Amino acid sequence: MMKISRPIIVEGKYDRLKILSVAKAKVITTDGFGIFSKSEKAEFLRKLAEKNGVIVITDSDGAGLVIRNHLKNVIASDKITHIYTPEIAGKEKRKKTPSKAGLLGVEGMSREWLEKALAPFADDAEKTKKEDELSLTKADFYELGLSGGAGSEQKRRSLARLLGLPSIISCSSLIYAINTLVSRDEFLKALDSLSKEDAE
Repeated sequence: MMKISRPIIVEGKYDRLKILSVAKAKVITTDGFGIFSKSEKAEFLRKLAEKNGVIVITDSDGAGLVIRNHLKNVIASDKITHIYTPEIAGKEKRKKTPSKAGLLGVEGMSREWLEKALAPFADDAEKTKKEDELSLTKADFYELGLSGGAGSEQKRRSLARLLGLPSIISCSSLIYAINTLVSRDEFLKALDSLSKEDAE
């Protein structure tokens, strides 16, 4: 089991248990929307991030995005790292009905997906810089037709889907997610698939 020194912030207790099943880490919950009414909790998370930063993993639905955006306002941008869960239709085993968005949350992610998503942040992995690390910019997205042009938004949504990222995130957040979570090879393969879809 990998060890991650940076604290991980998730929405609820079942998300926390799922993360702890694949990593030895300090995992803190926002208590869902409870974070909005608990100023002490928000201040705690801000101070927690000051030392080594924190990792945030929320569901890929609208509620998860709202919570993630709130945390962006609470924690300094250079102290927060976001991991985005893919949009996968389904429901968690413990639930009788799917969520409002009909998507799996953090607790519904497979062990394999979580291990891959968290691996770059394991203590031993953080000691070495990835050789294939990306540093995409908005200018790169513009040149690739992913922003500022006709059909750019749809292309971004398709790219996000191919990379296993939520389609509802903004252009800036998508660039951030790709730079943080996607290897150069994965990105190039996704671009190739996107080009083939456009040609069909």
